[in-house]
Amino acid sequence: MRLTTKGRFAVTAMIDLALRENSGPVALAAISQRQQISLSYLEQLFGKLRRHELVESTRGPGGGYSLGRKSDAITVADIIVAVDEPIDATGCGGKENCMGEDTGRCITHELWTSLNAKMIEYLDSVSLRKLVDDQLAKGVTIEEAPIKRAISSTPVVKPIRITAPNSVFALGNSALTK
Repeated sequence: MRLTTKGRFAVTAMIDLALRENSGPVALAAISQRQQISLSYLEQLFGKLRRHELVESTRGPGGGYSLGRKSDAITVADIIVAVDEPIDATGCGGKENCMGEDTGRCITHELWTSLNAKMIEYLDSVSLRKLVDDQLAKGVTIEEAPIKRAISSTPVVKPIRITAPNSVFALGNSALTK
């Protein structure tokens, strides 16, 4: 049993978002670049996280995602369940048919069911705030948010307007009108 990339990427992206929660909405492209996660994959994950109200989206210039509730009210279990990640160590997915449809469950079914309960209990005890605090304690630095300007600092170059005739006929017409 192992957690697939969906759950790991969702938790990683949520930590990245929570680290920057005081800087306003965070663009998925920025998370994608920092965490080396495909932007289209993040869009899928954040759609699910938004439907579970773990994140909120802001559209338009300066838009992005922000936490849907305080980081201490979001657990790792919330994130994993939101992205449809199964937390299951049994071979049967909890259906109690480990040995086949007719024979029932295996002799270790209770062991794996108990492990499932412990995993969920543990993941439910770890808040996003704790994970953020752990990163900050390790010395992770948060870059300053770039200043968002409504006016470009690059000068606008106006196109050159050509007033010369573009053909022999236009040249003749311009000579007649002068």
